[in-house]
Amino acid sequence: MNPPNRTLTTPVLESDQPVVSTQGSFSTLGSSLLHDSFPLHANAQVPAQAETHPVFNVSSELGDINLLTSDQALQEAVQREGAVWAMEDLSQFGALTGSREYLHLGYLANKYKPELDTHDRFGHRVDVVHYHPAYHELMRSAFAHQLHALPWVNPVAGAHVARAAKLLMQGQVEAGHICPTTMTFACIPSLRTTPKLAALWEDKILSAVYDPRNLPASQKNGLTVGMGMTEKQGGSDVRANTTFATPIDQHGPGESYETKTYEITGHKWFLSAPMCDLFLVLAKTEAGVSCFLVPRWRPDGTKNTLQVIRLKNKMGNVSNASSEVEFRGAFGWLVGDEGRGVATIIEMVSLTRFDCMIGSTAIMRMGLIQAIHHCQQRVAFGKKLIDQPLMQNLLADLTLEYEGALALTMRMARALDQQELDATNQHESLLARIATAIGKYWICKRTPNHSYEAMEVIGGSGVMEDSPMPRLYREAVINTIWEGSGNVQCLDVLRAMTKTPATVDAYFNEVRLALGKHALFDQAVSRLQAEFQNREYLEFRARHVGDQLAVVLQAALLLQHAPDSVSTAFCLSRLGQQGMHNYGSLPIGVNAKAIIHRTYQV
Repeated sequence: MNPPNRTLTTPVLESDQPVVSTQGSFSTLGSSLLHDSFPLHANAQVPAQAETHPVFNVSSELGDINLLTSDQALQEAVQREGAVWAMEDLSQFGALTGSREYLHLGYLANKYKPELDTHDRFGHRVDVVHYHPAYHELMRSAFAHQLHALPWVNPVAGAHVARAAKLLMQGQVEAGHICPTTMTFACIPSLRTTPKLAALWEDKILSAVYDPRNLPASQKNGLTVGMGMTEKQGGSDVRANTTFATPIDQHGPGESYETKTYEITGHKWFLSAPMCDLFLVLAKTEAGVSCFLVPRWRPDGTKNTLQVIRLKNKMGNVSNASSEVEFRGAFGWLVGDEGRGVATIIEMVSLTRFDCMIGSTAIMRMGLIQAIHHCQQRVAFGKKLIDQPLMQNLLADLTLEYEGALALTMRMARALDQQELDATNQHESLLARIATAIGKYWICKRTPNHSYEAMEVIGGSGVMEDSPMPRLYREAVINTIWEGSGNVQCLDVLRAMTKTPATVDAYFNEVRLALGKHALFDQAVSRLQAEFQNREYLEFRARHVGDQLAVVLQAALLLQHAPDSVSTAFCLSRLGQQGMHNYGSLPIGVNAKAIIHRTYQV
């Protein structure tokens, strides 16, 4: 008889149970999870005659590495973009996130999916989602390390850069819990359009305490924020929404719009994450699409009529509960100006799109180091995979993709820092406006094939569900669609170019910094400038233009800041050929070993 599988009986933490906050490392709960997940049978005796073969020439589980100090490109980016002051803290966080036990939390959080109870056993409406303890542990750690708050609570030069580096390391562990972490972080600019609401909620939103208890916000030590924009009939076209909001209070002379309250009736086809305490929601008023802050509990302590219909059965991002909801006269506060809801919530969306860049870059890096780790141990046809020329070509090419994604992402982090610290710095704000859309489009689009190629390096074992590779691949596909698909991003680039032509000038001013450093780059800039001379069929050509905008900007950054082995190979492989090619098609002469070494130094 087989021994019982203890992994199937791992306890599920109710949403109203607190997780004790312990700064910097595992809580006691987090450590105990791992012991419950690895059943040990030390006394089991295996008869000698049952052994059919020795197990050798196989890889080992990746773990107990420092996700910062093993990544030369990330270290350079943090220092270059202005967060030298954070290096010690980041190194400690890199050791935590790269530990074997911490990485295993990502596996557990996805193995045991969230479960929804719409009613309790007596028939009362409760709308409670239950998560595995590993999910709560990851959330606790993310909040303790201020992934949701760092630039807002410590608004110094390099704060966005330091946060981006932390999020990139945390994202290599698990992507689902990053969603509510990101939304909580990104809500602040939108919320600050209504100072009285910001004064009411901001302190608890920025608290370093993750408080998952199912209680009214006034009784909690920390709050999380979600978002609901899209509906069945409209998707990304939020102006097609039918959800409406009706004022429920009247104001006399001199009373501020900042305290307006509404009843909201309608639905959202996607709302993440339903156990958040507050939600930014779009609904129509007589003035047009407007933005509202909807609490899960009403100010009087009763449950708000925001009802969860079901959880989405997603192919990826499994640990994160995305939901369909209905608002049955739900209470909400107006955020920003009535009729200006899209403009208000776009303040949040621009930051969630930036975090999609970070998240996809994190997926690239984890897939890449899993592949390198495997190739350093596996022998085939007489020598290790890492020493075989074609494998070196492939791994180097995958590394170049990561380096380009990382350089662009961290440059945008610096742009966010600069535009917030110096409102007169038009170059940084204009660059952030256009290049965030470019980066979200390109990096997220490149990640699924990158993840597949990393999976293929490992071979048959890479497609098994007890490997992290299938989860990375599924997450990569999700990120390309969320927060605006590829077409939406390309059209947003065109919108920025049309409504704010100075964004184009800012872009070319940025790439011109690298002119003269490589002939292929200079030629690519000239071709790109020619694209803008012809505005005919520009919408039809939007992806073609977006591709060039992304690769030229990545090349410009690498030519300025990366070693010659990296920047030259990037230009030769990305700018020197017509059309597309598979990864692993680098030209003869590149220094593949030097390129590979930068991303996995252990």
